[in-house]
Amino acid sequence: MHPELKNVHDNMKRLGLGALAHANWHANFYSFENDKWYELSILQAAHAAEILIKARIAEEHPLLIFEQIPRSTQVDTEFLDFTSLTSKAKTIQYADLPERLWATTGIKLPNVELFKAFGAIRNSIQHFATPGDFEHSTNDLIYEVIDPFINDCWGLFAIDFCEDHEPYIYLIEGLIIGGTEFLVSPESIDSLKDVDFNWPANAYRNKMNKRFKEAGYIGPKL
Repeated sequence: MHPELKNVHDNMKRLGLGALAHANWHANFYSFENDKWYELSILQAAHAAEILIKARIAEEHPLLIFEQIPRSTQVDTEFLDFTSLTSKAKTIQYADLPERLWATTGIKLPNVELFKAFGAIRNSIQHFATPGDFEHSTNDLIYEVIDPFINDCWGLFAIDFCEDHEPYIYLIEGLIIGGTEFLVSPESIDSLKDVDFNWPANAYRNKMNKRFKEAGYIGPKL
């Protein structure tokens, strides 16, 4: 393997997490200057999911993320290099990633149909327009697909990746108001004392309180 390919998975993971932070910011906050944050959040979340899945596949071997790779007769170097891959190879398509992930790692992507639905709406937004009847939010993809996936793969939590100046308080408040179930990171626990909890339902409240305690919260029920 060419040396340039050895750290591809790590670079991809960091890029995917950066896209996730951008998606979390645009999905859960509002801009008076830019009325396209909702659409942008969908593009960014789908992009984050795609890159992070490819990063996990590439941990097994970087060539596994490709559908087609150059032949030895198509390159001028002794080894298959990064330049040849970027110019001549073809990566796995978005919709095919769950099966490649399973085949290479044994991991089944959570809520795979939701993942595929977001691929379709991403294409629509990117090339045509935003459908008016799409029933899911960006938070559905972030917290029902990406969150459990990165937690299973690397012990990471989606709420740890957001571009807000205050990393947890307002994000957690918004997720709770919307009834979004999210995995609770140990790093977020100290911020809970400053969160204004507006619980939409008792069943949701009980489930999230259990997750808070599992993450290390030792205070009274919130």
